[in-house]
Amino acid sequence: MEQDHLFFMQKAFEQAELAYKENEVPIGAVIVLNNEIIGKGYNSVIKNSDPTAHAEIIALREAGKTVKNYRLLDTTIYVTLEPCLMCYAALVHARVKYLYFGASDPKGGIFSTGKFDAIKNIFNHTIEAKSGIIGDKTSKLLQDFFQARRGAGAVERDGLENR
Repeated sequence: MEQDHLFFMQKAFEQAELAYKENEVPIGAVIVLNNEIIGKGYNSVIKNSDPTAHAEIIALREAGKTVKNYRLLDTTIYVTLEPCLMCYAALVHARVKYLYFGASDPKGGIFSTGKFDAIKNIFNHTIEAKSGIIGDKTSKLLQDFFQARRGAGAVERDGLENR
């Protein structure tokens, strides 16, 4: 089973690499049902001029279309970075069962910031979460991205410090 987690997290990482190539913050996600990818996505907020176009949201939209249902019962999401509050809430509303993420996000992550503790009792669905799968690799991709952007002056010019 651990091998499956590595396989699917690598597929999420491949999505993050696509974002990187498009100068988007390199975060990727895949949604799995019965050991098959039913949705995938990567951050595309700039390309889509859409602040909700996070990797998880794109993957949820594709998965919903694949199964022709807004409920994604018994699914697992693999995402390269810890979800933000918006994405976690969307995962709850979709009834995703399991969440595996690579790197923690101490600035915006639902768990690392303590936001989860503040809101966990308002939802009628819980998601089993686990962190750290290829976390070093996903962290390095993000660090490389922001280092390159800062070196080019793009962070200050394009406002990437808020993404």
